Amino acid sequence: MNAPRSAAPNIAALFPGQGSHAVGMGSDLTAAFPQAQAVYAEAEATLPGLRALIEQGPLEELTLTANQQPALVAASVAAYRAWQAQTGLTPAFAAGHSLGEYSALVAAGALGLADALRLTRRRGELMQAAVPVGVGAMSAVMGDPDVVREVCESTPGIVQPANFNAPTQTVISGEKAAVDAAAADLKARGLKAIPLKVSAPFHCALMQPAQDALTPDLQAAAFSPFAFPVYPNVTAEANCDPAALPDLLARQITGSVRWVETIQALAAAGAEVFIEFGPGSVLTGLVKRILPDARTLNVGKVGEIGNFEL
Repeated sequence: MNAPRSAAPNIAALFPGQGSHAVGMGSDLTAAFPQAQAVYAEAEATLPGLRALIEQGPLEELTLTANQQPALVAASVAAYRAWQAQTGLTPAFAAGHSLGEYSALVAAGALGLADALRLTRRRGELMQAAVPVGVGAMSAVMGDPDVVREVCESTPGIVQPANFNAPTQTVISGEKAAVDAAAADLKARGLKAIPLKVSAPFHCALMQPAQDALTPDLQAAAFSPFAFPVYPNVTAEANCDPAALPDLLARQITGSVRWVETIQALAAAGAEVFIEFGPGSVLTGLVKRILPDARTLNVGKVGEIGNFEL
């Protein structure tokens, strides 16, 4: 029997994006919680073969963008629903990093799980196909984000901040030559720039073909009223308007992930406990860099779920 649900005004639910995946993620949850089992069953019914890929791999195939995106949605939503069943709690807010925004919308009831799985499969296919391999690049930059912005704006070609992940960590994305030139300039100014192993240059203007192609799918999707606000990547402001979602999710593909502003906005709205649902601990690590005194929790395995004082 599910515990009765109660609103927890100080909890912000966070959902990870690409890079947090692992073969077998969520398997212990599906064995222990019918709610998680139901999520994986719906994922398999929606995208046949996805569950076996999540549970058994191979990792190389799971890592493919078109597979990794819906797989992470399934794993994250499974963890969230298992936690809800165990604790009876509902968060006051949610946010997701890049594709994690789809998981956040499912948690808030604004988007059905099957629709989120289909949209992220399509999103992944389009993002991978938007730029030929080798044309784009991404680099993680350690240093002042204002300097990163300035260098990107002054560098010829397409290069822009893709993710504002932490106060001194910004990812840049764009044409390989432009990213390399910006990285060299940043290093000359005393910042660190580390090339990332990615399959495509996400969250930059090169993704415009993917944004254009996904927009009709987003406009045709069925969005519902929110149980609690979700903070979109492109605005970092609370949203409860289902009608705004097609535009927000489309703009996200080429726009920057404003994660620092999102976490700061959540804290300003009253969030004190930040719970990352799904595999890994990337987002809670970033929260600690943005808000060193914040309380963070990870829920991705059975042992991480339990009743706790808020």
